[in-house]
Amino acid sequence: MRTPRPHRLLLASLAVLAACSGAGTRSSGPDRAAIAADTVGAMPSTAATAPVSEWEAPPVALTRVDPGYNREQYSAISENEFRDVGTSPLSTFAIDVDAASYANVRRFINQQTLPPADAVRIEELINYFDYDYRDPSGDAPFSVTTEVAPAPWNPAHRLVHVGLQGRRMDPATLPPANLVFLVDVSGSMDEPDKLPLLKEAFGLLVENLRPQDRVSIVVYAGAAGLVLPPTPGGQKDRIRDAINTLRPGGSTNGGEGIRLAYQMARDGFIRGGNNRVVLATDGDFNVGVSSDGELVRLIEHEREAGVFLTVLGLGTGNLQDARMEQLADRGNGNYAYLDGIDEARKVLVGEMGGTLFTIARDVKVQVEFNPARVKAYRLIGYENRALAAEDFNDDRKDAGELGAGHSVTALYEVVPVGAPDSPARGVDPLRYQQVRPTGTAGNSGELLTVKLRYKAPEGTMSRALVHRVLDRHTALAATSADFRFAAAVAEWGMLLRGSRFKAASSYAQVEQLARGALAGDRGGYRREFLRLVEASRRLAAADGGGHGGGHGGGHGDHADGQ
Repeated sequence: MRTPRPHRLLLASLAVLAACSGAGTRSSGPDRAAIAADTVGAMPSTAATAPVSEWEAPPVALTRVDPGYNREQYSAISENEFRDVGTSPLSTFAIDVDAASYANVRRFINQQTLPPADAVRIEELINYFDYDYRDPSGDAPFSVTTEVAPAPWNPAHRLVHVGLQGRRMDPATLPPANLVFLVDVSGSMDEPDKLPLLKEAFGLLVENLRPQDRVSIVVYAGAAGLVLPPTPGGQKDRIRDAINTLRPGGSTNGGEGIRLAYQMARDGFIRGGNNRVVLATDGDFNVGVSSDGELVRLIEHEREAGVFLTVLGLGTGNLQDARMEQLADRGNGNYAYLDGIDEARKVLVGEMGGTLFTIARDVKVQVEFNPARVKAYRLIGYENRALAAEDFNDDRKDAGELGAGHSVTALYEVVPVGAPDSPARGVDPLRYQQVRPTGTAGNSGELLTVKLRYKAPEGTMSRALVHRVLDRHTALAATSADFRFAAAVAEWGMLLRGSRFKAASSYAQVEQLARGALAGDRGGYRREFLRLVEASRRLAAADGGGHGGGHGGGHGDHADGQ
């Protein structure tokens, strides 16, 4: 799990989730049902326990979303500032492997509009892509790769690239999976890019199930119902039939669905396996009154019991992005946005191991900067993953998960000692103490030290790794393709956000950097990035360098660099 946002924001977003009065019980009847939009029946007060073929949706008229209707929600992002090394020598954060923001930004651009600034989470843009980091050696579940070169948008500054590569695993050798699909079948899901897309996406996942895997399906609308009890992955036709029966109808009671899904995960629990609830929704939990604290504790309790939560977001105009990211964070899972069947194939097939199997828990990063060589620094992105320095050694503090084969990249913009000025805000000199660099600071040749902590998937004690980075003066042109491509993505993100730290960023420079870094472009995603850069450049020019699409809570001036 990644570091949560402020608790009050989570509670506000979960307050409308309904919690049932008791845990749902497993159905003993037939394993599939058609949940039709036009069925009529009484609304049960708790999770349905009758055979699912007899369960009926509540008598709620189907509400279709008007094309001009928009209530998308994004949490506000306050960009990381430059920090003075003399007063803040440590930077600590939890890793983030989510990539939902990139797919969502692509959706906006494909719809011929710039995304709202708060929909642009730069670390998720960067982490959408694969990088050619070396594989880990020894017992460590991931490797550490670093590079340093001038920052393309401000050559007087340095850009530090830190990359983690999770151990790759053959999907055939992954531990058995116990997956519970928790599917929103409320009326708001009755759009082509929602439930129909989801059914097709799950069909792709079913093709890759093995006999030792298990799948359950729980649905929720006005009440929760069991469509498929834990079923071996070899029974593909039975699972497909259950998926094909799903129909939208009713308003949303997500709390009951989550409870019943966790019960199914417990019923089918595989010790040493991948036990996970996969929640698929547009995020519109709009019915019911619940104890939000109780629901938070439920998700966290199940996390500690070994059942994680992955969230798949879908749709346009109603996407509750902030809420879904928070749910995944609390549930030790990841959050992906499916803007089409190609993204579904990438997330649920191509990256199945990383999406659904965790190899390291509570992964934290702490960087210590050498005051003899660094005047100030700024972490690009990861605003909602920040940790206090003392949290790094506290094994009770939750952090991020790393999946099999996943890579994680973080970029720091560094102001070197001797630079003409520093953008960091200073403080008055201390009266009672002075902090002086050690002899190591001046003699080691080190720019910084990267420290990492992580736990084994079922472990409770963290292990530490240390990686020292020398102050090498490498030209930008001599860096790896991964360094240049990640820098291009970060620069593009700053342009989309209208970042006040964008300096001399431009779409032309983004394109130049990315075009020269297409080596090893598995899947063609880097080439697709070039198309999005050009499309966003045209949109920004047409917008006059002003605000973006203005959808759902995020606002910010977009750069006018061409």
